[in-house]
Amino acid sequence: MNELLELTTTRNNPHVDPFMAMWEWQIPVYLFLGGLVAGMMIISGYFIFSGRHKESNCACFSIPFISLVFLSLGMFALFLDLAHKPYVWRLYTTFQIKSPMSWGAWILILVYPALIANIMMKPSLWMLRLYPKLSLWSGKVNQHPFFIKIIGISNMILGMMLGAYTGVLLSSMGSRPLWNTSLLWVLFLVSGLSAAAAFVHLFAKNKAESELLAKADNGFLVVELFVFVMIFLGFLSSARPHIEAAQLLLTGPYAPTFWVFVIGLGIVIPLIIQLLAVNHKIRHTAIAPIMVIVGGLVLRFIIVSAGQYSHWFNAHFH
Repeated sequence: MNELLELTTTRNNPHVDPFMAMWEWQIPVYLFLGGLVAGMMIISGYFIFSGRHKESNCACFSIPFISLVFLSLGMFALFLDLAHKPYVWRLYTTFQIKSPMSWGAWILILVYPALIANIMMKPSLWMLRLYPKLSLWSGKVNQHPFFIKIIGISNMILGMMLGAYTGVLLSSMGSRPLWNTSLLWVLFLVSGLSAAAAFVHLFAKNKAESELLAKADNGFLVVELFVFVMIFLGFLSSARPHIEAAQLLLTGPYAPTFWVFVIGLGIVIPLIIQLLAVNHKIRHTAIAPIMVIVGGLVLRFIIVSAGQYSHWFNAHFH
């Protein structure tokens, strides 16, 4: 399973074009979809726990369907990247407490029942037509507020674990200075929450939820900027490989893409637009949420690509 983190050994060569790594799409897409699903699970769990599921148009009823599709697509992208596909099942014959991959594999398995339990609260019409008995199960679940609270809590907890795992998976690679920071999981979790809030805001039918998600996304974007500052301060005050890893994004070959698509179009501009929108200066549109989502995707591509290019044994990265 090492190929998940060491996508190519040729990236150890500092003379290789760094943007060749950008063509490796499977892992960034997997990390992005995993983070997006994690954020949506936290949002859905919060809505359920806070009692918003009593509203017939609560987004918590549509989120689990979308999450199942996105998570399955993400796992398929991960599967395509694996070199030894027939042996994936071996991950589930043991649990290695020190292995991020082992934790991730079991977290992903637990996420599916949590999402299905969420769906059981209000099955769709086509599901009821296929399986009429689902209405009985749904009725039993909704008769017990305790079960509803458990579903909400489990979605929030597993969502946080899934979102954090996507960052821990990379940060455990000590040989890659750009990934080797204890704040990477925080960055990925907050970025996933931001992208999820923006995505759910696009299709939320409940006006109060839509307004709440826009305000929450503003908070997530501010925190994301703060985490970036903390990460770079940590790198720039560390050893030379960490300094040069940070310079890949700040002034190096990845800097234009990072500053324009991640910081500018992915955080600062949508933050300004949504601040004006929540203060009723302008109308809510799909522009800011789409920018946030694209920025989150580009962030994963840059972190994965630049992280592979950075290495302790490279004298210079540029």
